Order: sequence, then structure tokens, then C-alpha cells
Amino acid sequence: MEHNREQILQTYQELHQLAEPSWQEEKTSAYIREKLIRAGLNVRTFEDHFGLVVEMKGELNDVIALRADMDALVQEVDGKVRANHSCGHDGHSTMALFTALAIANSEHSFKHTVRVIFQPAEEKAEGALKMIEAGALENVKFLGGIHVRPAIEIPFKKAAPVILHGSTATIQGVIKGVPAHAARPEEGNNPLEAAAFLIQAIRQIQLKDAHKYSIKITELHGGEASNLIPETVHFTFDLRAETNETMNKLILKAEQTIKKISELTETVIESSLGEYSPAAVRNPKAMELGKKAITSILGEENYVQECPSPGAEDFHFYSLKKPEISATMIGLGCDLKPGLHHPKMNFNQGALVYGTKILTSLLLEADQEKW
Repeated sequence: MEHNREQILQTYQELHQLAEPSWQEEKTSAYIREKLIRAGLNVRTFEDHFGLVVEMKGELNDVIALRADMDALVQEVDGKVRANHSCGHDGHSTMALFTALAIANSEHSFKHTVRVIFQPAEEKAEGALKMIEAGALENVKFLGGIHVRPAIEIPFKKAAPVILHGSTATIQGVIKGVPAHAARPEEGNNPLEAAAFLIQAIRQIQLKDAHKYSIKITELHGGEASNLIPETVHFTFDLRAETNETMNKLILKAEQTIKKISELTETVIESSLGEYSPAAVRNPKAMELGKKAITSILGEENYVQECPSPGAEDFHFYSLKKPEISATMIGLGCDLKPGLHHPKMNFNQGALVYGTKILTSLLLEADQEKW
């Protein structure tokens, strides 16, 4: 199957310039849709978001699929806050797009139906759930993805068949005390003092027989005057865990700790789980297909067994909600520096060419399986 290097690089550069935030990917979606339609493909759109699904019918109704994300971050770049592609989603969309185009233009006949999902709002960890709700996983037996990786994780021209993202979550809450003048503290109940107790108690959390995890305060807001005890304090805790099981234990322990501090300090503490992304789960069958695809394009010497990552990725909601699906995300070495989400992130764009070839090979390998 042919992959035109110049067209791949040009498309990436054009998508890079579009850069739209989560749930606002209108121009990005229209750009991708236009290229798919021009190739004679039927594209499914949605009324309530800018996600796309393109499908190429095979002999079977069983589906082998790819997923790519489309949204950009909103961050300060050179003194201006704007949408900025510093996580590589423009590259992911480029590779998935040209994989779809290569299959559409190929004389190879696929047994399985091939589906490519272009997903919105990955950065908010909400897009995968929306695509699942819209039926994007109907009849899917295999799901692949790809993500550009920092140079410190995977070297240029190498790739791994799985990225082992951890689970992340936030707990946000409000501590409500009793306001008073600072000259008469006995008349109030200081929520800032309750917050101090809570922070120390959270720091003491320990889980037995658990994988790597962390929980720490990342936001604390309260008080408007130096001589007043405030009524409320707002807080956020950031939670990280290597596995979903550990994250579940960590959330439960945090909730129990919050309840105890509320009782101890006689304050009202209302809290809720905010942003949440599940951890990756190794799928041996999908990983083996990933290995075959990588070695067929880059050779055995450029295969990396796995890519542990401290970050998160909402791709793993697909496996969490549909555990019967064989799924994996390819980690693509591309000399990415200084790092993901850095406003000056850049990488060797030539990696998009062999990344596209790996995705195409991945679907060819998946098509040979009996699902």
C-alpha cells in the first residue's frame, strides 16, 4: 500500500495550524472529512460533537478499528494563551487519515470491516466516552491507536506495541466553616485550619500491597482579607496510580479521610470526583499484533517491548467499558522534545511516515486473525 511522504507531511502541517480546543474541533473535523469524502469514503458525523467515523465494508460485519484524537491544548505560548498542538494529536489524525486513504486506494481485499474513529476532546478525558455512547465500538473486535512519545521514552525510528499509561483522577471539594473576625477566632470555625489538617492526613495515606501511586494537593483557595476568618475553602487533590485497581483503592481511602477530617474539625466538607482517566491494561493478543506490525516496518532491532508512561490517555476508556475488545496503543519514537504538553514541543515529522505504515500493517495483521 502506498504512503505519499510529501502529502503526509503537508497534511500534518495544515492540521497543526488549525489547532482547536476540546469540543471545538470544527475546522479540523471538516478538513479530515473533506479528504475522506474526496477518496470516495462514507463518513458518519454527529449532531452534538465534531467526531467522525469512516468505515470500509469487508466480507464480515466484525470490525477492526483505529482511533485517533483531534483536539489541541489551550496554553500560554510566547505570552499568548491559545490552542496549541503540543500533544501530537495533529500527527495522530494525520497517520490515521492516511492509513484510511491507503486502504481505500488499495487492491487488497479485507475480510473484516475496517473502521477509523476520529475522536474529539481527548484532553478533557471525555471524547472516548462520547464516541462509545454514539456506537463507535459496535461490532469492534480489535482497536488500535498510536501516540508520539518523548525521546526519553522511545528513541527515533523505534516503536513499542503498548503504552502503559497510569490512571489519573482529581478530587475537588469545598470546606465550609464559620466566618468570624480574626480578633474573635473563638466565634468561628476556620476552614483554612481544617484544610491544613486535611492536607496532612492525605499525605499520610498508605495502601497495602498496591502498585505505584500518589496523591497530593494541587489547588487551595480561601480567604479574602487578612483580618477575617473565611467561610469556605476550595481544594483539589491530584491522584495517580499505576493500575485501575490501585486507583479505586486510593479514591476510597481519600474519601474516607475527607469524612474523618470533616468530623474531627466539625466542618462540612463536600467533595466529588473530577477528571478521571483509566490505566492501560495489557492485552497480549493486541500487543503481539503490534509487535508484528512494528517489526515488519522497522525491523526486529527497532522493536521496544513496552513504553511505561506517567501520563494519561482516554483511549483506555474503550478497554474499560468494553473489556472484550482486544486493544492497544502503539508508542512511536520520533525524537520528541522537550516533552509532551510543553508549549515548544516538536518532533521529527518523518516519523509520521513510518507511523502510518505501522498502523496500516497493524490492520493487515488484525485482518488475518479470527475474532
